[in-house]
Amino acid sequence: MAQKVRIALDAMGGDFGASVVVPGAARTLSRHPDVEFLMFGDSALIAAQLEAHPALKAVSRVCHADIAISMDEKPSQALRRGRKSSSMWLAVDAVKKGEADVAISAGNTGALMAMARLNLRMLPGIDRPALAAAWPTLRGESVVLDVGASIGGDAHHLAMLAIMGSAMARVLFGLERPTVGLLNIGVEEVKGVEEVREAAELLRAMNLSQLDFIGFVEGDGIGKGAADVIVTEGFSGNIALKTAEGTARQIAEYLRSAMSRTWSSKLGYVFARSAFKALRDKMDPRKVNGAVFLGLNGVVIKSHGGADVEGFASAVDVGYDMVRYDLLPKINQTLNREGQALSLEPAAQEAAS
Repeated sequence: MAQKVRIALDAMGGDFGASVVVPGAARTLSRHPDVEFLMFGDSALIAAQLEAHPALKAVSRVCHADIAISMDEKPSQALRRGRKSSSMWLAVDAVKKGEADVAISAGNTGALMAMARLNLRMLPGIDRPALAAAWPTLRGESVVLDVGASIGGDAHHLAMLAIMGSAMARVLFGLERPTVGLLNIGVEEVKGVEEVREAAELLRAMNLSQLDFIGFVEGDGIGKGAADVIVTEGFSGNIALKTAEGTARQIAEYLRSAMSRTWSSKLGYVFARSAFKALRDKMDPRKVNGAVFLGLNGVVIKSHGGADVEGFASAVDVGYDMVRYDLLPKINQTLNREGQALSLEPAAQEAAS
């Protein structure tokens, strides 16, 4: 029998706290019976929610936390106020102590990144974490990173994102050598900012064995699935993510409006209901909720703060998959093999100059 996947939850994180976290965990349990939970937060609120989910209660341990990090706190403030005693910190700390395999929070992204980085530390050769998300495309799915962990980055940072993203793609998609593209304003070599052009030169020169660098990908290439992994810095990545989510909701609203406008359109909807349901499911942002902090010495998942029950369950499912399919060992393996070449590159460039 496979070992249980132990999941630590920040039960107070996000816009809705335990009222979403607990029933979301219950949905994941129904899909993955081999899980158990550590829930950190206001024990009275969590216990009240657990009463409606006896099966979840049987595989959960509640740990009281006095402090809940608010969504608008600055990371420095959150660290000062919530270090050691907040639900977010304690969930991450459970991973560090080996009490949990993964920590999941819908809370403040900056605070979560700061706490995870301070508590778990970075993997060797990684300067800062990146948020990586599985993105639905016309071909299936792609890994896109960074979608908001940090702003900016030089060529070395972007190349490291490519290495980590390719490791995640190998885990998720079962690919031996995922294709990797750099997000840019055009596919021509002369376009884009200097850091992106330098990263392309660096990746080509390294000719890494576990990824296939295909060059630049424009914004519309994300949805087309132009590459298995698409790399950008966190500012552009977060804008792209939020734009895609907003566009999906906009199109869904257009369809609802069009289908209810006339009797003939309502009749047409009845006949095409199954097709519209399939489209709605494909475009539902809740189904792809849950971004992975890559580069940490531990697995941490960030859920959208406004996620509903199904959305939070999707984030917990992502955490389950990352543990069950050995994301961290495979990232370490890839970094050990490919990261050595990358760490030597700056020195080689300096010697040649």
